[in-house]
Amino acid sequence: MVDNINYKKGIILAGGKGSRLWPITKIINKHLIPIYNKPMIFYPLATLMLAGIREILIITTKNDQLIFKEFFGNGEKLGLKIKYKMQINPIGIVDGIRISENFINNENIALILGDNFFHGSELIPKLKNASKSKLSTIFIHPVNDPSRYGIATLDDKNKIINLEEKPQKPESNLAITGLYFFDNSLISKSKDIFPSQRGEYEIVDILKSYLSSDKLNHQLLGRGTIWLDTGTNHSLNLASNYVKTLEDRNGLYIGCLEEISLLNGWINKNEIKKIALEYEGSEYGNYLENLIIKTI
Repeated sequence: MVDNINYKKGIILAGGKGSRLWPITKIINKHLIPIYNKPMIFYPLATLMLAGIREILIITTKNDQLIFKEFFGNGEKLGLKIKYKMQINPIGIVDGIRISENFINNENIALILGDNFFHGSELIPKLKNASKSKLSTIFIHPVNDPSRYGIATLDDKNKIINLEEKPQKPESNLAITGLYFFDNSLISKSKDIFPSQRGEYEIVDILKSYLSSDKLNHQLLGRGTIWLDTGTNHSLNLASNYVKTLEDRNGLYIGCLEEISLLNGWINKNEIKKIALEYEGSEYGNYLENLIIKTI
């Protein structure tokens, strides 16, 4: 059971063109592409659920929203409350925040990009720290190619002193991942952002606003955690191989939404049984059946 959290709502950005994965994404929404044995969107949704978040807004393109609605519905089967919004033009994360204003409604909000994959022994404690914090939090992870990412620089006291978007000469190798916990000043801050030279409303500009007011915390994802932006063929393959390897080895599924809901106390074994029947004859259905046996 997850309680005593300051963040109860979450947004998944699942729109965009997915151009890095063309031609695959010419015919299917990127977030429905499988990472091994589950749709990509299962994994960011699982991350929010592990943080104790039950109210979810999924932002999609106009053409794909019906597919998500048909699959997830209102989220009741998973013990969630899921709503949907359309993003007409993919012009950055900040635009996604602005169109979520009514959902956010002056509350704290967690936001995750729909192609971001997180897993590891350190993850859940760090999610819980962020969800209970009164500060806004970013998650940072070391990378080999920092010029491709937004980068955070820390001082010798482990405090953030600078944030840059895709710097040509990075000051550090700590990438800002696509997972953010924002306090309820997010909407007002988003309205003060102007388009960058790339023509997008950059999330790093909002982060700088929090940093300047000394209200930005960070969680460093180290050796015990993996983070992948699965929006490229290479990283998508890495994530699939990672999931397959771990699941084959220990028999425990990564990103199983029903299992997380069960462990959080949001649904019970009878509700799991009904879902298992929908997947009857599949490995996923068998896994859910085994969950029922284990909880008796």
